[in-house]
Amino acid sequence: MKKAGLAAWVFAVFLSTFAISGVASAQRDQQEEPTAVLNFLVIKEDNGKPVRNAAVIMHPVSTHGKQGRGGLELKTDADGKTSFDGIPYGKLRVQVLASGFQTFGEDYDVSQAKMDFTVRLKRPQGQYSIYQDHPEEKKEEKKDDKTPPDPNTKPQ
Repeated sequence: MKKAGLAAWVFAVFLSTFAISGVASAQRDQQEEPTAVLNFLVIKEDNGKPVRNAAVIMHPVSTHGKQGRGGLELKTDADGKTSFDGIPYGKLRVQVLASGFQTFGEDYDVSQAKMDFTVRLKRPQGQYSIYQDHPEEKKEEKKDDKTPPDPNTKPQ
């Protein structure tokens, strides 16, 4: 019985030593990898006022443009600001969601120790319908040169 208890104790010590060395290695890798501080300001496009409680969602992006798993969500304060320290350098997909506004999305290349972003959110636009008049569009009358002659017209 004593040998089994001793073997279990040695195994537990081995596992905890292995786990601690793995954590230390991960911390060393994080310290060597450069990270950035990202500051976001979210405002309304029409009047420049801050948007409070907007969700700023960040996802890492691979070199092939594929969004990575996981991510981080921040919320803006009453001044429309939020920030995060510790984003690794590389491609980052940023999405901003706020009630009553169009969703914003853009990919950025994080390459500096401190980066500031200003996001201007737009109000939703009306739905486009082909059944409504659109005076801002120029309607071109189409002339079809391949129209067959009318057989009822008399030659002149």
